Amino acid sequence: MPGSTLKRVVVAGGSGLVGRPLVRALAAAGAHVAVLSRAPKRLDLPWGAMGYEWAHLSNLLEGADAVINLAGEGIAEGRWTTARKQVLLDSRIQTTDRLVQAMAKCQRPPAALVNASAIGWYIPRDGAPVDEASAPGTGFLAEVCQAWEAAALKASDLGVRVVRVRIGVVLAREGGALPKMVLPVRFYQACKLGSGTQGLSWIHLEDLVAMLVEAAGNPAWEGAFNGTAPEPLSNEAFTRLIAHRLGRPMLPIPGFLTAGILQLALGELAQALLLQGAFVRPAHALDLGFAFRFPTAQAALEDLL
Repeated sequence: MPGSTLKRVVVAGGSGLVGRPLVRALAAAGAHVAVLSRAPKRLDLPWGAMGYEWAHLSNLLEGADAVINLAGEGIAEGRWTTARKQVLLDSRIQTTDRLVQAMAKCQRPPAALVNASAIGWYIPRDGAPVDEASAPGTGFLAEVCQAWEAAALKASDLGVRVVRVRIGVVLAREGGALPKMVLPVRFYQACKLGSGTQGLSWIHLEDLVAMLVEAAGNPAWEGAFNGTAPEPLSNEAFTRLIAHRLGRPMLPIPGFLTAGILQLALGELAQALLLQGAFVRPAHALDLGFAFRFPTAQAALEDLL
């Protein structure tokens, strides 16, 4: 197991939805995990993990086996005003730049940098699947992803193995997108969003954590990897699975009505995150033999709901 070969790992963004179980998994595999935080004393960490202020960054990176960077403000938390867009961009690029600049000062830079990105990188293709070889898209999300990955790739000039994980919709019992998707279904308001044909590329939280650990410890993992399950679905198909799981009907609400309501409430965010989406396949992970515990949406929802 690659995770068992990791002795020292530095995690940025270790207190979020993905970061918390990731830190637990790394510590359980025997690694000493240094979690970077502006308030390390407030962190509730497992045995084997410790919180550190960013002032200790250079010492923590020296000779580390891997750095996993998940830091960034929540992309779906509020309308995308001009000020909010700048916060979303800066929180990713500045953190990544800071990590890479500190690596450059190390006599022994970390062996690997596993840097988060997102499937917003891709162009939606009307149902056609995309993989890591597909071209990048346009618009704010794609620009953020491209700038984020470019910042991470600078570490490769230092001899650091760089893995860019383009994360899809993370499904978890608590937090993230799934509880928000389930709530209207529980109250008999299940319906497609917009046309319902847009791609929803998802991944179970447990599989994403396993993928990040694999990326950190396996030298064969380098370049771009899609952090998604092998079965992307349309928005309508995914919503039907939730409704079936909860024993609720789907309502025949016209797509133009849901699209209009979302755009009125959320503006540009609604179009970018909810009303369009690509069908993203994890080709590189599958090629390297990564085994998904929850490869289908039905399996994931049976576990989480």
